[in-house]
Amino acid sequence: MNKTQLIDVVAKESGLKKKEAEAAVNATLGAIVNALKDGDKVQLIGFGSFEVKTTKERMGQNPATGAKIKIPASKRPAFVASKALKDAING
Repeated sequence: MNKTQLIDVVAKESGLKKKEAEAAVNATLGAIVNALKDGDKVQLIGFGSFEVKTTKERMGQNPATGAKIKIPASKRPAFVASKALKDAING
C-alpha cells in the first residue's frame, strides 16, 4: 500500500472527502516527523511506537576498493510494533 492508497482507504472508512483525508494523513505524518525531529518518542497504543536511534561513528570498508572509511554518527528513525499489532498480523 502506498500513500495514495492509504488516503483512499482513510476517505472511504471515515466518510471524509478525498482532499480532507489527504490533509488528515499529511498532518498525521507531519506531526510524527516533527516529534521525532524534536527528539520525542511517538506512541500509538495498539499500533506501536516511533523513536530516534543514534548510531556511533565507526570505521567501515568500501566494498569496491577495500579502502577504510570513517562512517559518521547519525540518527535514524525506528519503529517498534506493539503486541496487539504483532498478534493481528500473526493470528
